[in-house]
Amino acid sequence: MPPPLLAGLLSLAGLLSLAGVWPGPQPGLAQPSSAQPPPVQRTELRGVWLTANDMPVLRDRSRMQATVNQLADLQFNRLYVVVWNGGMAYYPSGVSEGRQLQDFTYRGLQGQDIVAELIAAGRSRGLQVMPWFEFGLMAPPDSALAKRHRDWLTQKRDGGLSSISAAGEVVWLNPFRPEVEQLITDLVLEVVSQYDAEGIQFDDHMSLPREFGYDPYTVALYRKETGREPPAAAEDAAWVKWRADRLTAFMERLARAVRKARPGTILSISPNYYAFAYKLQLQDWRSWVQRGIADEVLIQIYRSDLESYLPQLSRPEVQETQRRIPTAIAVMTGLRNRPNPIGLIRQKVQANRELGLGVAFFYFESLWNLGPEPPAERIAALAELFGGSVAPAAGLPRLPPPPLPVLSPNP
Repeated sequence: MPPPLLAGLLSLAGLLSLAGVWPGPQPGLAQPSSAQPPPVQRTELRGVWLTANDMPVLRDRSRMQATVNQLADLQFNRLYVVVWNGGMAYYPSGVSEGRQLQDFTYRGLQGQDIVAELIAAGRSRGLQVMPWFEFGLMAPPDSALAKRHRDWLTQKRDGGLSSISAAGEVVWLNPFRPEVEQLITDLVLEVVSQYDAEGIQFDDHMSLPREFGYDPYTVALYRKETGREPPAAAEDAAWVKWRADRLTAFMERLARAVRKARPGTILSISPNYYAFAYKLQLQDWRSWVQRGIADEVLIQIYRSDLESYLPQLSRPEVQETQRRIPTAIAVMTGLRNRPNPIGLIRQKVQANRELGLGVAFFYFESLWNLGPEPPAERIAALAELFGGSVAPAAGLPRLPPPPLPVLSPNP
């Protein structure tokens, strides 16, 4: 039986939806297919992101191996490791270095290829490791990429080039320019070809804030295709849809190139919840699912309380996605200046599980080291949640892990 709070809120969400009060599909947005495939049984997804903040751990070979062992003992099964952030590659990249986007090769402290070793270490313990393009189309204003290719950047209506994000001030590559599409495609194909990884991931930064798109190139393109000038209102529905559709077409071509280069590669996406992603970031990930672009979706719902978190789990686009492909909800385990209690994290994971949804945690450093509780307490809570074990003492044999539960999403 679900907890009273969860049951109450989910019932409320259902009643509001039936009554037409709860936000439903918006005009101009892709609508769900009438053909609904049956729910598919799948292993619960349990992932964690390894960010640039986690590089002190990843760059040291022994610390990296210990981290992999700990996560495997806790019964995680997915690791998403950053390979592109801040306009630079976190792996030996002929593309980035050849185009003079960086003048060094990123390696570990022992001279190793961090990504290659993490993939091998993860596979030896039953963990799938997926390279993650964290920054996507976003770059720091002072990066070599932004400085060398000023004409590749898009802009706001007032000519402004930057916006403020969680990473600070950033600029945005124009995804409608063929040069930008070629760069991203070359980087992605390099990673796909260079590493024996199960998949590759794109997040909420493979997008464009709706205030952007008023650069001369995009304006001319819009004028040519529609015979109109872009409206002054960035939120204009037709203007939003035109840009979102072009971004979807870009992702479709990118997915096709990846699958041609390495058949069977999982294309994972981790967008924000749909209303935010589409209206504010031009990221129509619901359409990406319907078109078969995405093979796995991890929806970022970084809410600080259950009352605002729970209703998002039963949204129509979440249910539709869940019927098609593996679906998880991304949970914030904390930031350096905003730790999240393990009790709240536990409640969110349990709520996900009751609806057949997996979970991924952002991010590794805050999984147990930045919380308000001692690390041992947080590790023990994760072990209890996932049926895993706390890492045994050195020299003792590891017991084989218990089988992961197989979930059947609610229809």
